[in-house]
Amino acid sequence: MRLQPGDEAPAFSALDQDGSVRSSEHYSGTKLAVFFYPRAFTPGCTTEVCDFRDRHEFFSSSGYTIIGVSPDLPEKLAKFKDEYNLPFDLLSDPEHEIATVFGAYGPKKNYGREYMGIIRSTFLIDASGVITDAYYNVRAKGHADRVAKAVGAE
Repeated sequence: MRLQPGDEAPAFSALDQDGSVRSSEHYSGTKLAVFFYPRAFTPGCTTEVCDFRDRHEFFSSSGYTIIGVSPDLPEKLAKFKDEYNLPFDLLSDPEHEIATVFGAYGPKKNYGREYMGIIRSTFLIDASGVITDAYYNVRAKGHADRVAKAVGAE
């Protein structure tokens, strides 16, 4: 099931890179930019998180909190965050529970092979918890700029 603008954002709860529980309630009343990526330290995912890092100031000044979500365990996320100086939380979703309710986990094809995996996706959520933009099957490079334009960047 894919989320659409106007849908209520699903509730979630997960450990962050420090092993602290973060839930949708923690971010209540905050505009969110939530992006799902397959795996820390891979070339595409590193490009994507660094692009969001480089746009962090813009998102923050526009009232958005950025959250990255992947199946990686908190220890790996902590190393990823430290190595690339990421100024936002990374959530661990090893069982794909959050990705599934956001429609960011499902069948994929690569070189003719079908398998289940993370569908690189991003969601803008307003302060009342409603999806304002939903992007599925995005390319890592340049995606943060596209999302920033939806928020109002030139």
